[in-house]
Amino acid sequence: QVQLVESGGGLVQAGGSLRLSCAVSGRTFTNHAMGWFRQAPGKDREFVTAISWTGGTTSYADSVKGRFTISRDNSKNTVSLQMNSLKPEDTAVYYCASSIYRVPSSNSAVYDYWGQGTQVTVSS
Repeated sequence: QVQLVESGGGLVQAGGSLRLSCAVSGRTFTNHAMGWFRQAPGKDREFVTAISWTGGTTSYADSVKGRFTISRDNSKNTVSLQMNSLKPEDTAVYYCASSIYRVPSSNSAVYDYWGQGTQVTVSS
């Protein structure tokens, strides 16, 4: 079956950095765009960033643009999220997701497989 397993979350001070990774198994990785979403306590899940099947096209939420970078390694079936200049408002559970399409999208409805999530906590 398809599995997405995130790693790399943790506690960091404001201004610090974290790198999240997501390992995908059970489907042809290169047939699918990948995305990262997050959900803070009491809030709806929101789009963070997504990347096309080749890695050549990316999309970012305005709130993370210039601070976060998504990348993928198709030889290792992994997608990563480098998060710099972290802010307390970045605190959330971060989920990676695999899209039914090859192009990136901010619409969670086009992602059919999701990881279990990894907690990111940014202290002020």
